Parts: sequence; structure tokens; C-alpha cells
Amino acid sequence: MGKIADIVNRNLETIQDLRCLSVLMVSISSLISQRFQEQLVNKAEQLFDTIDSSQVNIARRIVQFLRNIKYSYYPLLERCNKVFLSNVNHLDLDSISKILSLYHSLQFHSFEFLLMTKKRLTELIPLFDHPASFVKLFVTLGPLAGPEEEKQLKSTMLLMSEELTSQQALAVMGAMEEMESRNSRLIKKIASILYKHLDNYKPVELLRITQALIFLHFQSKELFVKLRELLLSYLKVSVIPSEISLLVCALSMLPSPHLDEARISQIEAVLPQCDLNDLNSFATSVLRCIQFDPMYRNNTPGKQLKLLQKLDHYGRQRLQKCSSLNLLWEEVKSLKGDWFADSLLEETVVTLQRLMDEINYINVAGIASFISRTNYLSTSLLDRIASVVLQQNEKIHPFAILAIILPFSALNYDPPQRDEFFGTCLQHLNSYLSILDPLKLVFLGYSLATREYFSEDLLKAIFNIRFLAKLDSQLELLCSSLNMKVQFRLMELNRAVCLECPEYQIPWFHDRFCQQQYKKDFGRMNGAQQQIYKMLAEVLGGINFVKASVLTPYYYTIDFECILDKRKKPIPYGSHNTTSGKLPKIHSELNTQIAGSRLPPGAEKIALEFLDSRAFCRNIPHLKGKSAMKKRHLEILGYHVIQIPHFEWNSMALSTKNARMDYLRERIFGEGKSSS
Repeated sequence: MGKIADIVNRNLETIQDLRCLSVLMVSISSLISQRFQEQLVNKAEQLFDTIDSSQVNIARRIVQFLRNIKYSYYPLLERCNKVFLSNVNHLDLDSISKILSLYHSLQFHSFEFLLMTKKRLTELIPLFDHPASFVKLFVTLGPLAGPEEEKQLKSTMLLMSEELTSQQALAVMGAMEEMESRNSRLIKKIASILYKHLDNYKPVELLRITQALIFLHFQSKELFVKLRELLLSYLKVSVIPSEISLLVCALSMLPSPHLDEARISQIEAVLPQCDLNDLNSFATSVLRCIQFDPMYRNNTPGKQLKLLQKLDHYGRQRLQKCSSLNLLWEEVKSLKGDWFADSLLEETVVTLQRLMDEINYINVAGIASFISRTNYLSTSLLDRIASVVLQQNEKIHPFAILAIILPFSALNYDPPQRDEFFGTCLQHLNSYLSILDPLKLVFLGYSLATREYFSEDLLKAIFNIRFLAKLDSQLELLCSSLNMKVQFRLMELNRAVCLECPEYQIPWFHDRFCQQQYKKDFGRMNGAQQQIYKMLAEVLGGINFVKASVLTPYYYTIDFECILDKRKKPIPYGSHNTTSGKLPKIHSELNTQIAGSRLPPGAEKIALEFLDSRAFCRNIPHLKGKSAMKKRHLEILGYHVIQIPHFEWNSMALSTKNARMDYLRERIFGEGKSSS
């Protein structure tokens, strides 16, 4: 195969048949250098226009090649996607299943393809009555299905369940996890088949079974006991670090997890061979055992603590020795969890800063996503990202722009050339506004709004009936948590535009949505807020001078509200000092939305907000974008906003009640003692 790869390399310029080339690309993909990979990608792009739009197999092999080399090259993916879209009515279940699997691996999202394949697969439901083909349909259509299709799939699967093989049962359980299924009857049935075949599964399959059963809240002492026995038997003979880490991970998920000294010694023995993913998996598993093992409820044993220290040591050592950004990125791109954040995040950022000259148009979106996910503000990394965008913007695909903008939005940071940076990003996107996935467009609009950047073209693309209907269609394909997140982001963008850009005359249309959401969990206070509430009542002169859990126009929630007259004396509210549960009505005229419009002359409404750690960047007390935008909007609504950061309220300087009372007086009245 190496000789074949060499022949392809020497003859690449003369090859003109993309069908032959695509077969060779897939075959040699695991043997070739990064430079040769890029040459093949460029050659495939050059030859793509020589094939007609019916060549589905060629397009599929090109996507498979990109998956094999782990390269989400958007220009080629987009062209392949167009071939799939134009042939979707001729695609069979196998082809659709393979394409969706490849897209998932490459994290490439095509709303249009999902919508069309959902329609195509729904039409195929009555045609499959054999377990093998129906399982494939269940696994492919299940995560996309609406309530009716899902009900039909599950009822048919129940009828066929007795005929399922071990691998089919495993595939169905994985699909049910992805569907967030709560069909206890089907879960129980599939679990019984898994139990029957448990001895035949490989370690990685046992991990998948454990994850799915725990996620679906399935309880069976008998099944879990057998799972533990099998996992331990595999673990005792395993010598491969990645296999040991996944076995330990599965064991730690089971009820009452426990790692004995022999297993801890086994983990320690392989640590020098582990990459960051394995180290992170071990640490997460050990922390889970410490938290849930009844033996460690009152004290953490020294063996576990020493193991965590060794994991820290090997993690830092691996980062310090790293000399290639691409190799580092392969290891850190999927890292998450408390151990990584607490022990290695700072060292990872230092390593990224050391290698940041290697950030380019290929990896810039990935690095930006990592910064967003970790909430770690590194101005030098963000400035480098902005610089790469300005210098290499022609090579950056528009699909990558959202990921690039996100850390600047989330972490409330403007690069030195702010307007040029955001302007370049948007200019790059303009021709793609009509074909970008609706949810990405909503997230993009919201991200720019947090930075006070409003593009009229982008807002017109979002706030129109046709787009919103398209978005509704996509919401049906999403899991419930992502569905709700998209709806919240659209509401927040709608609110930002109404408050900051009234000249665009975009109406507020989220009254009903907000009322439904805020009725669920409105008015609850945590311990610190209850403490502040009692002290505010003392500072202001009584409980009737402060309102708690206030809902403003446009449905912002405020921890506390009070009113001061022009001489800075508190004005009482009467008997209604807490929320009555009645939701405010948003009126169409702007003056009715200003908080001070119905107050005595010279009086002002004050909004007091307690900010916990989620409002700030992880590494420094810098306010994040969402909290900064809320402050801005409350000020537009007529409030004087006082934000109380958790690190000030819980500091040694405010360790006594008197100190805290003086702090509140200073923040409200601008003096150390009460003005009354």
C-alpha cells in the first residue's frame, strides 16, 4: 500500500479521473503525510467540476477520505453535500446512514440534508419488516424523528425485539440514548437482550452499554453486578492504556464504584504511556469514585490522592514537552471536566501561547472553540486569532466564522482592530446568509449582539417569516436541550435588537414564550441572595423599601430593586415588596418601557444583581459578555445597575455583617453609612 501511495504521489498531476482518485484516496489515507493530504484535497477540488451531479459514490468517498484524515474542509464538504441533496430521493438507507455517520464524525451540519433525509426515511418505514434493516432505520431516523414517527418506530421495535442480535440491541440502545428516550418498556426489553449477550461484548462496547443505561436511568442490580464482573475481568488482563482508561471509566459510572489497590497500581503503571485524553479519563473516573464510593464518604484515602497528583504531574509534563500545535490540538480538543479545568487548563493555555505562531486558517476555528468552552480569557491568543482572520480571511470558510466570533462574545473582549475584525467576518458571511443553518445564524446574531455589533443584513435575514418557518422546521430535528437553547438565543437576540436598535423596527414577539418559561422557576433565591435581601431591608429602612426577584419589561430578572428619590432617600413600595407572580405586559411604545417614566421627578430605580462565578471569566474577574449585555439593557430600561461580584461579597474585607452593611450603603448611597 505504501508503494501505491508513492505511485499516486508521483503521478498526481496527470490524474484526471476523480472516480479512480477517490478510491485511491480512501485506500491510502492512513499512510500519507499532512502535505500529501492537502495536495489530494486540492486535486479533488480541482477535478470536482468534471463529474456530474449524480455521482453520489464519488462524493461519499471524498467525505470518507476527509473523515479518515480528520479534516473538515468545508469547500469540498459543501460541494459533496450539494451532490447528496440533488440525489436524496434516490439514496437508499445504507447510503443515508453512511453519509450521516461521516457528517457526525466531521461535525459537519447540513440542516437541508437532515430535513430531506428525514422525509425520505419516514417514507421508508412501512417497507422494512426485517430486524437488520429496521434496526438501521431506527438508528438513522430515530434521532431526527418527530413524535409520531418516534412512536411508530418504538412500537415496531418492541414487536421485533425478540429477534435482535447482540450488535443490533447495542445499536438500538445507543440510538435511544441519542433520542433521550423515556420509553421504559422498550428500554427494559433491550436491556434484557444486552444482559443475555453481555459476555460477548468488547470493552468499548461495555462502556457504551454502561453510558446508555446510566443516561436512560435504567436500574437493574443483576445487570450492573454482571457488568462490573466483566469489566473487572477485562481490566485484570489489559495492558493498553486507552483500553484500561475506558474500562475504569465504565466501572466508575456503576452504582457504588470502587477502585482497589491493585487497580490503582495498574493505572499508575501505564501513566507514562498515556496521552492527555487518557489522563483526563483516569482523573474523571478517580474523582467519580471518591465522590460516590461509600467507603470514601468521610475521608479520601491517600492512594487516590497520590494517583491524582501523579496524573497532574504527567499531564503537565506532556504539555511542557509538546512542540507542535497540531499534535497538541488532537489531544486537547475534546478535553473537559473538573480535573482538566482545575489542574491543566492554565498549563494548556501557556502551551497554546507558546505555539500560537502556528495558528492558521485551518486550525483557527478549533482554537477559538476551545477558548469559548473553557471560559479562559487569554488576550494574546484572542489577538492572534483576530490577526489570522484579518490576514488569511480569504482562506477561512464562512461556516467557521461563528466559532471564531464566539470567544470574543462570550468573554466580552474586543481585539485591537475591533470594527475591522467584526466587519471582515460579516463581509465574509454575507453571500452565505441564505444557506447557513438557521440555528447557526441565530447563534451568530446573538454573539454579535453581545458585543454591540448589529448587522442590518444579518438581522433582516433572521427576522422574517420565511426564515422563522425554516427555523421551526429545524427545531423539530434537535434534542430538547438544544431546541430550548436556540429558542432562548432567538428571544435574547430579539430583545437586544428591540432595546439597542429600535430604528430597525423589528417587533418584540416573545411574550408568550417568556411567560411560559418564567412561570416554571421564577422567584427562587440562593443563600447569598437571601442574606443580601435581609441586609438591604435594614440598610434601606424596612422590608417594604426593597423588592426581590423582579421581572422587568422584556423579561429580565433582577435580584433586588429599590427606588431612591432625588435626595437619595428610599421610597417605599407599600405591601407588594416581592413578586406577586403576575407577569408584566410589554407595551408597544418605548416610553412605557423606561423604568423611571412613572417615578417622581428626580427619582431613580436601582437594580442590584449578585454575580456568582458564572458571570466571570475562569482566570480573572472580567465580566463575561452575557452579564455585560444585561447591565447595558437594564440601563436602557432606566435602571441604575449595581452589580455585586461574589469575590467581593465573600472576601475577607466583608467577613462581618457590619462590613457588608457598609458595603451596601456605599454602593447604593455612595457613602459608608445610611443616609436616613
